[in-house]
Amino acid sequence: MDPTTDHGSNAETTRPDRLGRRLVIERLSSYWLIGAGLFAVALFGLIVLTLVQQSIPIVSEHSLLEMLTSANWDPAQEEFGFLPAILGTIYVTVLSMAMGTPIAILAAIYIAEYAEGRMKVIVSSFIDVLAAIPSVIFGLVGLVVVVPFVGDYLAPAFGTHSIGLGIVTVSLVMAIIVTPFMISLSVESLEALPDELREASLGVGATKWETIRSVLLRAAGPGIFSAILLGFGRVFGATIVPAMLIGGQTAVPGSPFDAGETLPSLIVNDFGELMSIPITQSALILVGLLLLVIVWLFNFGAMLVRRRLQRRWQY
Repeated sequence: MDPTTDHGSNAETTRPDRLGRRLVIERLSSYWLIGAGLFAVALFGLIVLTLVQQSIPIVSEHSLLEMLTSANWDPAQEEFGFLPAILGTIYVTVLSMAMGTPIAILAAIYIAEYAEGRMKVIVSSFIDVLAAIPSVIFGLVGLVVVVPFVGDYLAPAFGTHSIGLGIVTVSLVMAIIVTPFMISLSVESLEALPDELREASLGVGATKWETIRSVLLRAAGPGIFSAILLGFGRVFGATIVPAMLIGGQTAVPGSPFDAGETLPSLIVNDFGELMSIPITQSALILVGLLLLVIVWLFNFGAMLVRRRLQRRWQY
């Protein structure tokens, strides 16, 4: 028997076996990925169902509309008004994003388009370090630095009085916390753009800033929008910093310098002994359900807007 022929037949037999194993592995991998996706959906559904079930007692005894529009929060008297916490959450989110978004976009433009060499490495490294610092550290620094600054300097500059704890203090600290995340994602979106876009714009006589403003920001718009969305979600759901710096005042704030409350900090501040009271526990779980629903609605709307931006600004 020819050894060459025997070797060839063994190779031909081995190839189908290898192909079969690869097909089996690929099929198992696809099943695993589908299972992981379904598990994520099921987990989200389970969380929602749990929150809804635990919120039924408070909704059955008190009108949801009344709780959303009432300013009285006194669990001892079974008064559950969410309006101060809702307004505090909106104020903190709007102020934080208004302060952090422009800084994040400008810093991302500098890092992606202007910084070079060692300077780019240094700035990017500091941004990454800031993003990795725990929120409680920012809260401690806020107590030591930002609270006296707001109470002694910023509030008097606006002709008002403040003890330092309040909405503006939380907004300043949260803007510092959320900015590094938005910068990192925005830089990635700008650096992912092909160089042909820059070369084509510069080739027709546009300046570098005109290229950035009219071409690059439009092309990277969906990615930058996603960065802003991430920042919104982080500010809206922030817990430890508002609990430390907002003052815990369950009243409708008359000024951004007043103490207030947010929905997450409301849960934290009343989570202790009041959780042993069933009706209060149900009210706090309803607050958590409201947070989940609002964030989901915002994410869904943002997804639709992003798709529209991708179709409009595609390059």
